[in-house]
This record gives sequence, C-alpha cells and structure tokens, in this order.
Amino acid sequence: MLKTLMTGVIAGSVTVLMSGAAFAETVIIGHFGNPTPMQLLASSDAVEQATGWDVEWRKFAAGTDVIAAMASGDVVLSELGSSPLAIAASQGVDLQMIAFSDVIGKAESLIVAKDSGIETLADLKGKRIAVPVGSTAHFSLMGALKHEGIAEGDVTIMNMPPDQIAAAWEQNAIDAAWIWQPVQAQISETGTLLLGADETAAWGYPTFDAWVVNTEFGEENKDQIVAFLKEVDRVNKEYLADPSKWTADSEPVKTLAEATGADPSQVPGILEGFAFLPLSEQVSDTWLGGAAETIKGTAEFLKSAGRIDNVAEDYAPFVNIDYAEAAK
Repeated sequence: MLKTLMTGVIAGSVTVLMSGAAFAETVIIGHFGNPTPMQLLASSDAVEQATGWDVEWRKFAAGTDVIAAMASGDVVLSELGSSPLAIAASQGVDLQMIAFSDVIGKAESLIVAKDSGIETLADLKGKRIAVPVGSTAHFSLMGALKHEGIAEGDVTIMNMPPDQIAAAWEQNAIDAAWIWQPVQAQISETGTLLLGADETAAWGYPTFDAWVVNTEFGEENKDQIVAFLKEVDRVNKEYLADPSKWTADSEPVKTLAEATGADPSQVPGILEGFAFLPLSEQVSDTWLGGAAETIKGTAEFLKSAGRIDNVAEDYAPFVNIDYAEAAK
C-alpha cells in the first residue's frame, strides 16, 4: 500500500473565497490531534490573524493519510512524522520540512497487555502487535525488533489506526500496541508501558513530528509561513517558560483537553512525553541543519525493511531552514 500511495490521487488546490471586495485563502492545516501547545492555535483565531488566511484545521489518524492529502494538493501545510516524511520524500512528493513540531519520547510507546506474558522485548516473539503501519510508531517498533534481534516474521504486526487499536484492545484481539496519545493512555489502564520512543531513539532510531509545506505554496506564501511558525514558536515557548504551571486545572491544559478529547488529568504527563524546541535552537546543525541526513537514515532503514523501494541520493531539497531562520 505504501509503495502505491500516490496512485489514483487527484489534483487539488487551495481555494479562494470572496467576501465583498476582499479575498481570503482557505488553507487546510493538518495535525494529529495530540494535546500539544499547537492546539492552542487550532482553538483560536491566532493563525488567521497572523496570516490573513481562512484556516481549516484537519485531524489525521496517521502520516500515510497526510501524504495522500498533500500529494493530491488538498492539504498544503501539515504535521508529518519523520517516518512518513522519509516515505513521502523518497516517493518524490512535493513538500519541504520547515520546522520540528515536536521530538517524540514516551509520547509514543509500546504498551503490553497485563495478561499477555510479555515482560521483556524477547517475549514479543509470537505475539500480536498493533501499530499504524508507516507511522513513526511503526518505525520505532521495527527499530526495537532489530535491536533485540527479532525478525519481523517472528511477530504478527497488525496494521490499525488508533481507534481500531483501542477497540481491538478491549476485545483482547491484540497482545501489544505501539501507539500515541490519547489511545496510549486509554489502553495503559489495563496494560504496561514496556518501551518508549525515547529509548529506541537512543538505539539509533529517532522519531519526530515535522511541520511540512507544499514547496510551491511555501514559495508563494513566504511571509505567511513565517508568521505561522512564529505563532507555533510562541505557544511552545509559553509551555517551555514553566511547564509546572500547565496543570490539569490550568486554562491551557483545559483548552488542549477540550480540543483533543484527552483527560485533563493526563495532559501534563502527555506533554512530558514530547520535547518542544524553540526555533532559535531548531536552526542549529544539530536539528534542521542535520534533518536531511536524519531523513535519509530513516529512508535507508525503511528500504532495508522492505517498506519502500528506493532511497534518494540527497534529501536536502526536502528541508528548508529559511522559514525558521526568518521566524526565530
């Protein structure tokens, strides 16, 4: 499915709506619905005020859906996980990474059922593991299996979106799942966290969510993209200024919970599972400066695992640091 993702998509475009004599572009911005600071933007008109756009925020269940939407032209700006980003770039989807939305830690983790008999990674052999295939969670799972020396054929990997994982868990149809919030918190009530993406990152399999933009749209809307990133940076800095103030009864957490359906009491812990980087830090060689090599490394791993057919010679065209430089 991943190898033929672009087949059959139809061309789309950003629409233009007329109100009196004024024109406002309707821009669809994709996101994953995580209770992160950017939800403060999705719950207000801050981006509209900064950019002049008429914004529609669209939630996606997985990165493969984002790739299809961006390949069709329906979505021009979105969050996209590092593994799907490597897939999209390798397929030649016309997009560029312009910033990190977040660096994933325990926000994506392997949860095992308490009666599954799984106590270590070695115990995964012969078990049923659910994960959205092609996602950052899937990449982390493959990295964990490789680290442990478990062949993919030694486990049953079941491709499911988050809502189906929750349902399958309730029906005892799976033994484990590598998934993100809020489903992670839901299944953790009767499961145990075995491994987080922070640990697989330390083993050489880092994951993150990026902000990506359609290349042509970005070139034609540079000022607005910069304004958008400034807003993202603003809300991230609000959290970073004092994370301890983001308690279950605080206004920002209540907003995040209402926007995503997460339990307010769980949001502070969920936030701790991510790292949010100020743009001033992102423009360093460690982050955006090294993103092309990170994406290539991810693509090489995906090819070795049979998930994609080819790896590009250079992924630098799929990273554009200029927007973040202007917005920092």
